[in-house]
Amino acid sequence: MSDSDHGRSGIQVIARAAAILRVLRDNTEGMSLGQIADRVELPRSTVQRIVGALQAERLVIATSSGGSIRLGPEITALSEATRYNVVEECRLHLSELSRRLGETADLSVLRGAGMIFLDQVPGTHRLRTISAVGDVFPLTTTANGRAALALLPEAEARSLVEAEWKRAHQPGDWMAFARMLTDIRSQGIAEDADEHTIGISALGGAFRDRNGEIHAISVPVPTPRFLAMRGTVEAELRVTLDRVRQHFGGS
Repeated sequence: MSDSDHGRSGIQVIARAAAILRVLRDNTEGMSLGQIADRVELPRSTVQRIVGALQAERLVIATSSGGSIRLGPEITALSEATRYNVVEECRLHLSELSRRLGETADLSVLRGAGMIFLDQVPGTHRLRTISAVGDVFPLTTTANGRAALALLPEAEARSLVEAEWKRAHQPGDWMAFARMLTDIRSQGIAEDADEHTIGISALGGAFRDRNGEIHAISVPVPTPRFLAMRGTVEAELRVTLDRVRQHFGGS
């Protein structure tokens, strides 16, 4: 076999391994080798060989029962490394946004059914909003959550929204919420007016990083001050979002 043939074979294996990892990413409870083979449209023997190599690198592991395969700890470690890179790359933008406004600026990521706070630059006012890094906020009542939902396909967004309403035991009007997401998509900015926490309002916008993960930058402000400076917050947030999206190669 020539070097070019070896190269093509190696590229094919990598592509097949990536396809398997993506399928497992979307099925967190695990899948059998046969299920994986059906989803990636490869022979079971080929899938078994590739999965074996991925197991050796801890990229996938077998469940405790041994009947299913799921993503392994090495994937988590790689994901965490990517997360911290995003934080580092956004830190200057957050700091500049907070300095220009004198308000708190937050960075969060869409993970599962919520927004996880990754970083925050506190504002300079005595009365200011603070959330701890690692806090998880809901999707439907927050500016960052709504902005993130607006980047998802409608069916996926609806599934997350209705699941959140169900967990909170509250009725919801999907058609009205969908219209709001349409407005957010066209405007690029989402708002929370005293809906998540009474006395705090916020604006937020979302973007995808180089790996396609959805992040959001938001500016929470005590509502009395927010009402007086909403236009300024929106203008400065748009400047920051434009810079961040350009940095990560998005539109």
